Amino acid sequence: MQKIVPCLWFDGNGEDALKFYTGIFPNSRMTDKQLWGDENPSLKGSLLTAMFELDGQEFMVLNGGPQYKFTPAISMLVRCETQAEVDSYWDKLLEGGGQPVQCGWLTDRYGVSWQVAPMPILRMFQDKDPAKAARAMQAMMKMVKLDIAEVKRAFDGE
Repeated sequence: MQKIVPCLWFDGNGEDALKFYTGIFPNSRMTDKQLWGDENPSLKGSLLTAMFELDGQEFMVLNGGPQYKFTPAISMLVRCETQAEVDSYWDKLLEGGGQPVQCGWLTDRYGVSWQVAPMPILRMFQDKDPAKAARAMQAMMKMVKLDIAEVKRAFDGE
């Protein structure tokens, strides 16, 4: 059992978000849910909380109301090994009104921030040659969706 579970607070659309996310990531499912009861007659029968997994990582969704909004101060990092993975997650997370940001970041239609991060690029940043790492970083800083091949060309000095 995972000891620390992120809880995502939604304003009534948590069940939609849960279905959206579990439809994107493999190995994903809802594991438990609780519905509003008599304590809130106007919401009775609608989703209060649910536990779900995204590729084996456990999360909780809470339909808590309009008091809180998501900010980029907290984001979900999606580690990708290939450009095909980057492209797939990028496109799926933007579906339905998401917004691209910069440097591999996007905000989905629910306001949750995501970093679609190609691990080959992150490994370039850790190279022992600081000039190569700097060229890779400079190339990445100009991008919205990250392009592994383009950053690699900069890394190699091409």
